[in-house]
Amino acid sequence: KIFRSKKAFSKFLYIHSFLKKPLKEDWIIFESFFGKSYSDSPKYIYEYLAKNYPDKYRFIWVINKKTEIPYKHKEIKRFSLAYYYYLARCKYLVFNGRQPVWVIKREGNIFLQTWHGTPLKKLVFDIDDINSATPKYKQQVYKQSREWDYLIAPNAFSSETFRRCFMFDKTMLETGYPRNDILHAPDRKQIAVQIKRKLGISGDKKIILYAPTWRDDEFYAKGQYKFELHLNLDMMRQELGNEYVLLLRTHYFIADSIDVSHLKGFAYNVSKYDDISELYLISDILITDYSSVFFDYANLKRPMLFFTYDLEKYRDVLRGFYFDIEKEVPGPLVYTSEEVIDAIKNIEEISKQYSQRYDEFYHRFCEWEDGHASEKVVKSVFGIEDKE
Repeated sequence: KIFRSKKAFSKFLYIHSFLKKPLKEDWIIFESFFGKSYSDSPKYIYEYLAKNYPDKYRFIWVINKKTEIPYKHKEIKRFSLAYYYYLARCKYLVFNGRQPVWVIKREGNIFLQTWHGTPLKKLVFDIDDINSATPKYKQQVYKQSREWDYLIAPNAFSSETFRRCFMFDKTMLETGYPRNDILHAPDRKQIAVQIKRKLGISGDKKIILYAPTWRDDEFYAKGQYKFELHLNLDMMRQELGNEYVLLLRTHYFIADSIDVSHLKGFAYNVSKYDDISELYLISDILITDYSSVFFDYANLKRPMLFFTYDLEKYRDVLRGFYFDIEKEVPGPLVYTSEEVIDAIKNIEEISKQYSQRYDEFYHRFCEWEDGHASEKVVKSVFGIEDKE
């Protein structure tokens, strides 16, 4: 055996064979969250292209699990031999996170980095200390971001921040996020009905979405993650169950560790549901904490609660934020399950109370979103003019 591993063999072929073959001008490779899901802006850019230009391109999706992807495309697994092959040969790369360090950008390649959220926690060159990252982290990100031709900004704050924190000097697409197009779609009511049906949620109840952030310090051994649910779900069902159902959306690392089987009909674990934008669309209230989901959810102008039970610890220990959670978020900070329940019972009152702050927040972070981001991005990156 000359090669230590299949990966080493694939990399050898990548460098000595695949990269020597010509680039395919009409091939596009898409990757969202490292191949874990069919979601986020790459999904919406793909669907716009596939719907409007079905015969113009060959579409490759990096996806590590069985999932339903519409339109004609090819699926490959991350780090399979095919992954190395298509990374070498596709002219266009559309990723929502960093590409592997070994990826070599060829002359003629066009790399569209969609990224995956308005930053709340400081990123890369804005970070003073890194809790859980490799020492070479900043150098690595610097090298990777040199290869991005386009970066999408959802708002002016992100545009400025991305330029600085990635030291990015190529084209910033100030379009809003393609993944938020669905939140402005003219037929969003019909789409919501279909999503509810898919999840098996009955039509008449209001929906609360609980989407807490991933807490960096909640890991013990490498790769073993813990997460404690601080919401008292039994109490919530008792108090709110007649009117509401609850969707739980945790980080994919810990999706399996939350059991809601005893709360059938009230609580649904949707952590493995690929597209969180679809979950926003069907939800009436969002509960979150230090997760950038609230920037996207604000597009809907629906009420949000911030369940920040560990604010003191979180504020001091972790990463530092770009903005003051306590003063700037468009909803109340609540610290116990009782307070969460009370806020939901008085949600209309709370909405009135926070309406001015919400308007300011919307103006600052959602102004660019108009339901046409995918179209604008496609026109800029793929140079497609309006269809005749």
